[in-house]
Amino acid sequence: MQVDDAGTKPDAVSLKIMVVVPTYNELENIQRLVPQLLELDFGNKAHLTVCVVDDNSPDGTGGYADQLAAADVRVRVVHRKGKLGLGTAYVAGMRYGLAQGSDAVLTMDADFSHHPRYIPSMVAALTNADLVIGSRYVPGGQVLYPPLRRLLSRVANAFAHLALGLKANDCTAGFRLYRCHVLESIPLEQIFSNGYSFLIEMFFEVQLRQWRVVEVPIIFEDRRYGQSKISSNEILKAGYTIIRLFARRLIRRQVRMNTELSRSK
Repeated sequence: MQVDDAGTKPDAVSLKIMVVVPTYNELENIQRLVPQLLELDFGNKAHLTVCVVDDNSPDGTGGYADQLAAADVRVRVVHRKGKLGLGTAYVAGMRYGLAQGSDAVLTMDADFSHHPRYIPSMVAALTNADLVIGSRYVPGGQVLYPPLRRLLSRVANAFAHLALGLKANDCTAGFRLYRCHVLESIPLEQIFSNGYSFLIEMFFEVQLRQWRVVEVPIIFEDRRYGQSKISSNEILKAGYTIIRLFARRLIRRQVRMNTELSRSK
């Protein structure tokens, strides 16, 4: 579903896209993922650079990423001192992309739940969007999770829609392609959430600024290698984030009503 279908002229020049891949113990996946990303062909429409943001993985993911970077200038690595969380990893990658003069930043998981084959359609959709979401919950999208995890994802999305008025069908998705002017408009240093709740807060900020959003269907598969980083604590954090943002939404609404009332007097 397209949240906002306002059109723009197609990009006249090749887009410089930074693909941000946060990693913690993802050696098996990164060995397969990065080559597939580099093999994507966009002709003269886009040029991809891959930025691996590694949290000092004990399995050697960071060292292997360094080898890839030494062999190909399209691979970059950001090393962090320890496991600092998904949200701050995304922010580190976004800041790196902005500093490198990218036109857009794509965020994705390393475990192939976000498959590279969907990136060309996301890049194509960026012509008429400021943010493109690889969505599980639009026609053509699908989730190949176990039933309990599918239920938790649906509940989280429904809660976010109800409490925050978020319009995207999949507002907890991490597979996103942001134009860099969107990231520049958001005070990334003030994003409070970490972990997967970061994704909800980022979309809240995007919608608050009325950027154009398009959703592209994907089939979301469970990881084949390594262990999931989602825990019960992450679910609690997501609930807390939604409640916190709901309170902020109410305050903004009250301020707006008071302002309108004072102007009418």
